[in-house]
Amino acid sequence: MEITATMVGELRERTGAGLMDCKKALTECGGDLEKAIVLLKKKGIAGAAKKADREASEGIVEAYIHTGGRIGVLLQLNCETDFVAKNEQFRSLARDICLQIAAANPLCLSRDQVPEDVLRSERDVAESQCAGKPPNAVAAIVEGKLAKYFSSVCLLDQPFVKNPDISVGDLIREYISKLGENIRPVRFSRFQIGS
Repeated sequence: MEITATMVGELRERTGAGLMDCKKALTECGGDLEKAIVLLKKKGIAGAAKKADREASEGIVEAYIHTGGRIGVLLQLNCETDFVAKNEQFRSLARDICLQIAAANPLCLSRDQVPEDVLRSERDVAESQCAGKPPNAVAAIVEGKLAKYFSSVCLLDQPFVKNPDISVGDLIREYISKLGENIRPVRFSRFQIGS
């Protein structure tokens, strides 16, 4: 099947991938747009994982004040170059993460920042709820309950407020793939009147 410029343009618009990557994906998938999207996503996730260890010392501090001025958020979002830090897509990601923090009120960035005593307490509660269950099922049940807890308190594990089918971590990996640089939230503060 002939790969047309229109097909490449549509795939690029839907994925944000480069022109050559879009053309190559369409060629590999015989012109099937949906298969090409899946292929680019798989490659993007793999590419994002490779970029995760790279130094991210540039970035921005984004501020968000929710309507009514009762909730405010400050976020430090780092990337590798000042070129990407000035990019509108990067700034849009920062605004979306601030909106997430305002709406979902995470306690920390990631699982490794959950205090050990809190984690131990959550594990104890989960284990006590498994009384009478077969021992081989207890571990899986406890891990499932901990994953649910993490998705409520850890920013990177939370379902994204604009698209609950993906986590905030998945959203960031999509942008790493689009922008070609490591991106990572470093810290945030959420302020709320009356709390």
